[in-house]
Amino acid sequence: MTTFSVAQEGPLNALALNSTNTQVVIGGRNVFKVYQIEEDKFREICNLRTLKHLNLNFSCNDITWSPSDDHYVATAATNGHVCVWNLTKMGRAMQEQDYQDHKRTVNKVKFHATEPFKLISGSQDGTMRYFDIRMKNAVSVFYSNTESVRDVQFCPHNSYVFSAVSENGSVQLWDVRKPDKSQHQFTAHSGPVFACDWHPEATWLATASRDKTIKVWEMTGRPTLEYTIHTIASIGYVKWRPSHKYQLASCALVIDCSINIWDVRRPYIPFASFNEHRDIASGVAWRGDPNIFLSSGRDNVLYQHSFSDAQKPASKANPQGITLNTKGEVVYSKKVNNTITSTNSSSQNSLSKAVGLMRKISTSQPIDAFHLAWSRTYNFNPNNVEEQESSIFIKLAKSYILHGRSVSELCDHNSAVATQFGKNDIAVTWKIVKTMYGEEFVQNSMNNPKQEEGSCSALEIPDEQKSKGAETPAAQFSGGDEETENEDQVDNAFPNYLNVRNGCLPRGDFFFGENELDVELDGAPIFMDYYQYGYRMNPTPSEQIDWTVPNEAFPIRHEILDRSPPPEQFPDHLHTINLREEQSVQVKVDDQLPGMLVNVKQCSKPSWDPSPIVIQTLHHYATLGDIQTVACILLVLGESRKYLAGLSENLQEHWLLGYIELLSKYRLWNISNQVIKLAWLPSVSQLNQMSTTMNTNCGKCMKPLQRVGWLCDRCHTSENALCSICHQVVRGLYVWCQGCSHGGHIGHLKQWLAQKRVCPTGCGHMCEYIDN
Repeated sequence: MTTFSVAQEGPLNALALNSTNTQVVIGGRNVFKVYQIEEDKFREICNLRTLKHLNLNFSCNDITWSPSDDHYVATAATNGHVCVWNLTKMGRAMQEQDYQDHKRTVNKVKFHATEPFKLISGSQDGTMRYFDIRMKNAVSVFYSNTESVRDVQFCPHNSYVFSAVSENGSVQLWDVRKPDKSQHQFTAHSGPVFACDWHPEATWLATASRDKTIKVWEMTGRPTLEYTIHTIASIGYVKWRPSHKYQLASCALVIDCSINIWDVRRPYIPFASFNEHRDIASGVAWRGDPNIFLSSGRDNVLYQHSFSDAQKPASKANPQGITLNTKGEVVYSKKVNNTITSTNSSSQNSLSKAVGLMRKISTSQPIDAFHLAWSRTYNFNPNNVEEQESSIFIKLAKSYILHGRSVSELCDHNSAVATQFGKNDIAVTWKIVKTMYGEEFVQNSMNNPKQEEGSCSALEIPDEQKSKGAETPAAQFSGGDEETENEDQVDNAFPNYLNVRNGCLPRGDFFFGENELDVELDGAPIFMDYYQYGYRMNPTPSEQIDWTVPNEAFPIRHEILDRSPPPEQFPDHLHTINLREEQSVQVKVDDQLPGMLVNVKQCSKPSWDPSPIVIQTLHHYATLGDIQTVACILLVLGESRKYLAGLSENLQEHWLLGYIELLSKYRLWNISNQVIKLAWLPSVSQLNQMSTTMNTNCGKCMKPLQRVGWLCDRCHTSENALCSICHQVVRGLYVWCQGCSHGGHIGHLKQWLAQKRVCPTGCGHMCEYIDN
């Protein structure tokens, strides 16, 4: 068999095969045809859209062919109609039934596997309707209590049971004989579920969702999750592969135009991929042979695929790899033999002995030429790092404080917490964040505007002094001969503010005036008063106590003829004193005093923007996978986040959602809700206001409560609001049993169920209280 195709007039929404797999019917908005499948082509048999009096009933949203009677085809229309077509008739008589029970678009229609006249549909109106095509109206109506039913499928192991999936992420099991209440209902995905399919052999149900996963559920007894497949896009269609227990096909809703065949035991890479479609594939139908299937797509093409033309993505995967964490621990995976493609027993025996495979490969099933590589993993960490990291993550999440205090206090506390649990690098990061964005930083940023580039000039020395070998200001400051020792004292005295050797001294609060002054000095070095900066070299006990700033910077050696006003009288004294560029203080010095200063230009306190470093740090932790540190720093910064102008909101949202997902994984619900409340992005802060619908039943008649959570519309009882033990109205936290629907005060029921298992109302149900 080879791959071949036929083009259509418009996009195809669905296809279906007859019972003998020799004919296929396809449907779309502008397409409704039946083809005969020959050896290397499709031959058109019937085009139903050529009939007269066309209407919306000919626009197919879904299509199904009766598996036991080739005469009947049923379609689901966008106008809410379900139509049954008899292919043995001609003209308008072909439309044998037109059911108009649904109020909105019909998403799915399916014939019963063994009863040729039974049909079920699922609609956008949230209902499912069971039809007997020999009757004019629906036999039964099933209310899902959801916004939309996206898919319905009959169970091949029980002729009375069918499954339904909804847009709220839930899966329901119904008995066609009991339309009042579903047998089981559970939440399968975090987003809308678009498709489901029963396994033809095992009691498995595959579900596909917008959350980019395909999940396989064991439906015997209480539904349990068996496998999860991770995809790159939302999945709109799934279908199990015949004669292959662990393989199924999928079609994406967006992005991916390929039809992928998955092995559930390898959930991250497809077993085979078919890339013929140029737009999204809408459906798959196996021709009885597991190596041949048909597909329809939005690219207007109907294909027949052969596995001989499939691509094997696993053959391009690299079986070798290495990873390194921040602690220097290394995990290395090395290929130790050639690709395993044989199905003989010797290959299976050698495969069963491989120690490097992530999952056990069942040797009872044929390998079916799945590309397998044998790799041995070397772990240089003797401890279980993952368990340790998970434990530390939980401890940090419980111990961190994210609000209610100042930024400095929060950073100090969180730094101490990180140190306590051995995260010294994170502790240092918290201290740096405090230094940058604490209250001191905000105040200094307001009081010290950012200086212009080049405003801090070096202290200049006259050329004639340089030619005489004049000492630099740093040398004078250090005392000449004892240069090395005293320079170290200077560096220790002013470690974080200035570099005296570079000739840049800070500007004091004193001012010499605008006119030229004649000052006679005795050769002693000039010491500027540094009390204003909080530093002092070798202070005496008296100096440590007396913090009074002297009126004059230097001892007065002679009378100043033109005294300048004191600094307190300058209008800009509280701010930076701006000197005019062309003015300077002229100092006459004795010829025997080398190296004295002639010009002193403006030198303001350096100001810099730390946001690029903080953003780079956040990216660094995000790259390491430490999304907890990233999210917590952003939350603690609060209003200081405005300084991080270079950080996009989309990236911040991605980090916050990642942290919330990890908190939910470890069941830290309270902390997760706290993060949502503190979030500044609407898309995150609204999470706890969405998807909070809870379905409850009446404790007396067991019918669903439709309008309110305490008054039953059927039996009109208000006992649902009463506690089963004290029989008083519950005005606080209310807990109820999902089995018998009885409940009451959480404290009363917790105390009751700690001693007894039977329901306190006497209904006989064995209740269970689980404290998370």
